[in-house]
Amino acid sequence: MPLPYPATYYAQSLNDSAARPALRGIEQADAIVVGGGLAGLITALELAKGGLKPIVLEQHVVGWGASGRNGGIVSPAFACGADAIAARVGVPAARALHKLTIEGVARVRGYIDDLGISGADPIPGLLNLRRFDRSDDLHAYAAQFADDFGYELTYLNRAAIRERLVSNRYYHGLVDAQAFHIHPLNYLRGLAAELERLGGRIYEGSAAGQVRFSGAEKSVKTAQGEARAPRVVFATGGYTGGLVPRLRRAVLPIATYMMVSEVAPDLIASAIRTREAVLDDRRASDYYRVIEGGNRLLWGGRITTRAADAAGVAQELRREMIGAFPQLAGLKTELSWSGQMGYARHLMPQVGMMEPGAWHITAFGGHGLNTTAVAGKVLAEAILGESDRLAMFAGFGLDWAGGPLGLAAAQATYWKLQLQDWWRER
Repeated sequence: MPLPYPATYYAQSLNDSAARPALRGIEQADAIVVGGGLAGLITALELAKGGLKPIVLEQHVVGWGASGRNGGIVSPAFACGADAIAARVGVPAARALHKLTIEGVARVRGYIDDLGISGADPIPGLLNLRRFDRSDDLHAYAAQFADDFGYELTYLNRAAIRERLVSNRYYHGLVDAQAFHIHPLNYLRGLAAELERLGGRIYEGSAAGQVRFSGAEKSVKTAQGEARAPRVVFATGGYTGGLVPRLRRAVLPIATYMMVSEVAPDLIASAIRTREAVLDDRRASDYYRVIEGGNRLLWGGRITTRAADAAGVAQELRREMIGAFPQLAGLKTELSWSGQMGYARHLMPQVGMMEPGAWHITAFGGHGLNTTAVAGKVLAEAILGESDRLAMFAGFGLDWAGGPLGLAAAQATYWKLQLQDWWRER
C-alpha cells in the first residue's frame, strides 16, 4: 500500500483521498514519468493532451513532497533574481523567461477553472511588503515590470498597508492583483484525475529502483513491476535520490517550514484584515495567508539544509508571527510540518534533455506552483515536437551543486543573508 501523506493541513482537508495501485508486472507506455509531484503530473498531463499515453511512477502518493506541502502562493517569479538571470543569459533571454513565469500563473488558474478542480479555492491578491524604509526602487521596479510585461503592480504606503494589516513591521509594499493563493494538494489531485481521464496511468507506492535510459526503449523497474517506453522523464525535485547520479549531484534539498493555527476568526481579524496572501522582502521570506474564510492563519518561512524538528521550528515561526502581530500571542498553533524543496546552484529550474529520449524537470526552488505549470508545458511541447521553447532553459543546466560542501555553503549563505536583513532593517 502507498505510504500516507505527512500530517499537514492540506492532507487533513483533502477533497479526494482515493488511493492508486502499485505497479505490478510489465507495462508499456508512450512515456514514463518518474515523480508524482506537480512537475511530473503536469508534464504527463500535457503529453496526454498531445495524444500520448504516459505512466507516472510515484514512490509514495501523488503530491507527497513539496508539491503538496507548500505555501500555496501563485505569483510570477523564479528563485533566482532578475539581475542574476540577465547576467547569465542576457537581458532579452531573461525577459523571455520572466514572461514564462507570468504564463505559469495564468496556466494554474486555467487548469483550476477549465477542469473545475474542487477545493483548490483560488483567492486573489499578493502583498509583497518591505520591512525597512525605502521605496524609490519599488516604484522603479513596478514601472519597469509594467513596461516590460504589461503587468501592473500597485504601490502601497505604510498607511495603506495598515488598512490591511494591523502591524508596525512594514513600511512599503506592492500589490499583485493577478497573483493568488490556493490549496495546492487539492489542485494537484485534480490534475492527477484529469490525467487519468485522458488515459494516463498513475502508480503509487512504486519507487523507481533501477532505470535503463540508453537505447530506443527505456525501462524503469520498481519492486513489483517494470514500465517500458520510448521516452522517460525524471521529475523528482527536493526528494531526488540516487537513481540518476547526475541528477542527484545537481540538486540541493532545502527544507522549509509551515504551521497552521487553531480556528480563531475574531482574533485573526484583529490583526489581518485582508484575504490577500502576504510575502515579506527577506531572503528567506515569511509568508502567510488566512484560510477557511478567515477561520485560520497559515504561516511559513525559515529554511535549513537538513530537516529539523517541525515543532521546534514552529516556535521560531511563532516568534516571527508575534513580532509582526503582538495581538496574536494567544493564537495557538494546531499543526506544523516541513518539506524539502529542490534548489540548483544557479537557483533556476533545470529542464532539459540528458540524452535522446531521456529528460529532466526539477529544482524549482520554492517557486514551483507557477513554474511547474509552464515548465511542464514547455517540456511536453519539446517531447511532442511542438515548439523549441525548451531552449530557453539551456543556460541553466545540471551544474554540480557541491554535495555536502554545497549544503554547507547554502547554509552559510542563508546565515549571511539573515545578517544582511537584520542590518538593513535597523
